[in-house]
Amino acid sequence: MKSIYPVAFLALAACQMAGEPGPAPLPMPPEDACGARALAYLVGRPESVLAVMTFPAPTRIIHPGEAVTMDYSAERLNILIDDKGLIDRVNCG
Repeated sequence: MKSIYPVAFLALAACQMAGEPGPAPLPMPPEDACGARALAYLVGRPESVLAVMTFPAPTRIIHPGEAVTMDYSAERLNILIDDKGLIDRVNCG
């Protein structure tokens, strides 16, 4: 039995018109869309300082071993806590 895959590939390739532009790229979000840079001073401080602060939505406070989604959102603020209860990192994502 002969394979039809090479024929099917060529047929699909013929459907693309030469010189036709592809979809426009999505605009890149601002580098610090979540405001993490302004909160960098929190790194090294105890998690307890967060109790009196308010943060924009969406914000995640992530503890060691805690399950979080891996989807990226430039507007989401992540505050990572280390195993000693100190703020280890503040970033967007």
